[in-house]
This record gives sequence, C-alpha cells and structure tokens, in this order.
Amino acid sequence: MPHRPLVLPQTELNIYSKQNPVVVPVIESKIATVSYSPNFVRHVVFDVTGTELEHRVKAGQSLGVIPPGSDDSGKPHSLRLYSVASPSFGEDGNGRHYSTTVKRVIDEHWESQELFVGVCSNYLCSLKPGDMVSITGPCGKRFILPEDAEDFNYIFVATGTGIAPFRGMIMDLMRRKPSCSITLIFGCAYRTDLLYDAYFRQVAKENPNFNYLISISREDPRTDGTKKYVQYQFVDEAALLNPILKKPNTLMYICGLKGMEVGIYQTLALYGHSDYMVFKPGLNSSPDQWTKDEIKKFVKPSDRMFVETY
Repeated sequence: MPHRPLVLPQTELNIYSKQNPVVVPVIESKIATVSYSPNFVRHVVFDVTGTELEHRVKAGQSLGVIPPGSDDSGKPHSLRLYSVASPSFGEDGNGRHYSTTVKRVIDEHWESQELFVGVCSNYLCSLKPGDMVSITGPCGKRFILPEDAEDFNYIFVATGTGIAPFRGMIMDLMRRKPSCSITLIFGCAYRTDLLYDAYFRQVAKENPNFNYLISISREDPRTDGTKKYVQYQFVDEAALLNPILKKPNTLMYICGLKGMEVGIYQTLALYGHSDYMVFKPGLNSSPDQWTKDEIKKFVKPSDRMFVETY
C-alpha cells in the first residue's frame, strides 16, 4: 500500500546573496579526522547571531562562502557552496551556530607537475576562531527531510565530506525520537577518514532502529577481492537492507563525489529496486553494462531518491 505523497517543507532561499553577503565570525575549527590521517578535513562553525540566518537554515541546505582576493584574470573569486553539517536547530540548539565540513584540496597537476590548492577549501580550513567570513544562503529546497519526517524510513549514502548533510539530518531525526528505520552507509578510502564516527557509533548503540554501515574502499576487500565501495552494501547487507528498500515509505539520499551514483543505480536495478529511479526511453543495455554517459542521459532519481554530488 503506497504511502501518502511526499511533501517537502517550505524553505527560505538566498536570504543573503553574493551581491549582499553577511559577514559572520568563525567560532570553532577542529580536525574531523583522526590525527594520523593523510587528509585534512575540518569541522568549521559559524556564529550567525543577530543575522537573518538565525533559525532559518535547515539540515541538508548549503551556505555559500566568498573567499577574499581574485583569480589570475583579476576577477573576484567565485562563491563556493558547502553543505551544512548542523541540525536545523544549530550546533548550539538555538539556531545560531551552523557548521560545515571542509577538506583541504591539495594536489598536483599531472602534466606540469605543479602543485595546486583549492582556493576556498584552504581559505576556510585556515580560518581561526574570531576570524570573519562572508557567507550567503541558505541554498537548496529539495535535499532536505520531508514534512512528518518520522513517518518515513531513510537510507543515507555518503562518501567523504558528503557525510555533512546527513550528520545534521540524523541529529534532526534523533531529536524526534523516531521509531522509523534509519540507515547510514558511509564510504571513505581509509578508516582514518571516518568523519563524525564516534557520534554515529553512539547513535547506533543507543538506537536499535539506526544502522551504521561502513565501507572502507582501500582496506579489507570483499571476499571476491573487489573494493568495498558503498554500493556493495546493498549486496553484502541484503538481508538487512532489502526489507527496508521494499517498504513504500523508504527514501534514499545520496551525497558525495560525482559519479558515486553510477554504481548505486546499477546495483539497485540489478537487485530489484528500480522504483528508486526513472528511466527514459532508449536505455536498452542491462544495468551491469550501463555507462556513465547512459546513466546521465537515461536514468534519473525518482521522487523517492535525492542526489547531491560534486
């Protein structure tokens, strides 16, 4: 029996724009990985007290950050969007402190062998408590929890800093003390990069309706030798996940690196969960043969699936 139609709450968008940002202080910046991780990921908290953002940012939305300075052509640096990692009631419980999860981008151009760094990610990660930052937003009206959120079941799938919105959403849900099923599938390359791991383990310990499934892709391969990517949880944990996926009031949210949805779409279709997708005419190959281009052209999320990749 189908669940009543999904209704998303009304959201306020772009209270502050790039032309009219608000300047707020950073009040906390702390490493989000374990100390010996090869990556630098920080949990950064903004204080929006006294601004129009108070109580008006929902878990799942994004805030824009405007880094100072200009690019090589002399143009001001572009605004970058970062998912809010806080619950809708804020880190402080009063809707005044909102956070994001930022990974420093430090890499090398393969051809020139020159080092390059992400402009905004390094700017944000270098800010200290008391430093001021120009922000915009909030942005996003679909990647949020529905009205009557406790009436649905959830499967959240994240890779890397894509965990940020799910931390806030899960905090929102847990405040309601729901009886619905909530599953978080989190993937990263090494276990040193499990973000907010202690929190999710504590939630799983205290709530039998919360499942926390970890996929470490470069450690502990599956029994057949393949890397433990997030999509394989739908195979390896089928006994747990299939009953949840079959319920008509289950929603799936996906957030992380662009392209992660390819393996998830393929696996869901192969194992009988095609109702989470909408197919356009012209897709004639079997799911295990789908290419990225075919998926981009012919496969879209249904109204039961929400995807945000970058």
